[in-house]
Amino acid sequence: MPICTTRDGVDIFYKDWGRGRPVVFIHGWPLNGDAWQDQLKAVADAGYRGIAHDRRGHGRSTPVYDGYDFDTFADDLNDLITGLDLRDVTLVAHSMGGGELARYIGRHGTERVRSAVLLSAITPLMLRGPDNPEGVPQSVFDGLKAGILEERSQFWQDTAVGFFSADDGGDKVTQGNKDAFWYMAMAQTVQGGVDCVDAFGTTDFHEDLEKFDVPTLVVHGDDDRIVPIDATGRKVARLVAGAELKVYEGASHGIAMVPGDKERFNADLLAFLEK
Repeated sequence: MPICTTRDGVDIFYKDWGRGRPVVFIHGWPLNGDAWQDQLKAVADAGYRGIAHDRRGHGRSTPVYDGYDFDTFADDLNDLITGLDLRDVTLVAHSMGGGELARYIGRHGTERVRSAVLLSAITPLMLRGPDNPEGVPQSVFDGLKAGILEERSQFWQDTAVGFFSADDGGDKVTQGNKDAFWYMAMAQTVQGGVDCVDAFGTTDFHEDLEKFDVPTLVVHGDDDRIVPIDATGRKVARLVAGAELKVYEGASHGIAMVPGDKERFNADLLAFLEK
């Protein structure tokens, strides 16, 4: 299997499809690189090189006990990019992966980066507070951790409904979407699941976003039940100079996987790559 070994000995599994200018996909919580299969094929078919890794403790990467913080995730991403000697890279990140992308730029700069795409991303800050009233209350994050620890298999089945906004009678989300979410979530370590909640719930990325100096596309659904658009996507579009915001009406948190939404995102992504 294609593996990148990090500076601290963790094996990071990755897919590497196609040839051409590299596009690196960074998955959300609690998924893995398989969440990007449709996009990997789309970019490879269009003449790009698509790469998607499994974060440590997720999927086929080493199931470590610790290291679930954004400094570590960003350094893992740097190990992958430098290990493959990728340059002129477009980074595409979903949900928690948006924090990984932002912290990578915050810590390692944009020397190797051509552009960035933030899809339903957690940046700049998820936790509700006096300066972030649109954010998510701490009680929600506490509930997520409790659910994982109590009975994670049923918890992930229940969470898939909100992930895809699948409780409103819409017909876009398939049972297969929900099953795929469950399957990937069960491949995440229990410790990683809990620690990642603390990481994505409380980490502030404002200073990282200040270091963005590359073209940036922000895509977010206005029916995102997991990452509220007013606390994240709309704010990022104001904070990053020149960022382009695309709001998908009625779209859930799982844009890249849902029929109809994923085709629209793929088209928007390919158009952005051509710029």
